[in-house]
Amino acid sequence: MQARTTSSTIPCAVFGASGYSGVELIWLLHNHPDFDVRYSFSSSARTAEPVSQLYPQLTDRLDLILQPWHPDLLSELAGQVQVCFLALPHEISAELAPQLTAAGLTVFDLSGAFRLRDASIHQSAYGFALPLPDESIAYGLAEWTELSGTEALIAVPGCYPTAAALALLPVLPFISSTCTPVINAVSGVSGAGRKAAVHTSFCEVSLQAYGVGTHRHQPEIAQVLGRPVLFVPHLGNFKRGILETIYVELNDDVTAEQINTAFTDAYAHRPLIRMRACPPAISDVAGTPFCDIHWQRHGRQLVLCVAIDNLLKGAAAQAVQLANQYYGLPDTAGLNTIGGVI
Repeated sequence: MQARTTSSTIPCAVFGASGYSGVELIWLLHNHPDFDVRYSFSSSARTAEPVSQLYPQLTDRLDLILQPWHPDLLSELAGQVQVCFLALPHEISAELAPQLTAAGLTVFDLSGAFRLRDASIHQSAYGFALPLPDESIAYGLAEWTELSGTEALIAVPGCYPTAAALALLPVLPFISSTCTPVINAVSGVSGAGRKAAVHTSFCEVSLQAYGVGTHRHQPEIAQVLGRPVLFVPHLGNFKRGILETIYVELNDDVTAEQINTAFTDAYAHRPLIRMRACPPAISDVAGTPFCDIHWQRHGRQLVLCVAIDNLLKGAAAQAVQLANQYYGLPDTAGLNTIGGVI
């Protein structure tokens, strides 16, 4: 298990580097003053190839080589890096992460393999057994987590749960005990990953709800909040970004001043959270690590509007933000580049 570093750069590896979240990760880490990407692995690579071959926009900007992973590389990897970022399918992360931590590496996992604590809920949501039923695994919602720098495995939250939790946690004490928060969310097609499929083709996508009440992020949101929710995701025909509109009922005696104070207390010193005077648009956050939140009260009803980039604040940028916290670096270190890769 790695402790906090005092060296000038932190050697790291990225698994799943050819996917959308993975390529955003290597780009952020490549530009980070405190990290050094030593290895970038692609589960789809049969031979080594430059990342610019898959993403020509990185030509002459990033010369990293994507290489296939083989377990025989584990001892070499453990001798060369301190931390691994996994942007892999859930089942692959579930198998690989324990091997990496056993070798003494710190792992930030962007899959859903380690997010849920209840074994039966995990089985239902992901279709395989909970790989490490250990409550000591950190769930890294960056603004609400305090990493010690000694954790071996950190589960990075899902994109939808990140947006929902950041909007709801400050006002959770003011929500009626009989209220089930309703979360309507829409995401760009990059949330489905890079693999081609008819249902995520721009020519086929029309704004449509899916996974109503059954999406695997619903129990994750409920776990973070400690209460049931109704989550309705939608797929939109745009590349990136998430917009959520959330409806809750407040207790009788809650004032607007209390709500405002709750958000101020929670986020006044959190530079990646921006409280907005009007509802945010996806274009406000696409290509950035920010979460934009707006609230309006109508009697006892509170409407929360929240926007994030699903690949950045909802995945790669949050992983880097957590790594910053883990190593005692500023929240925004390496996160000042505007504009994502895809």
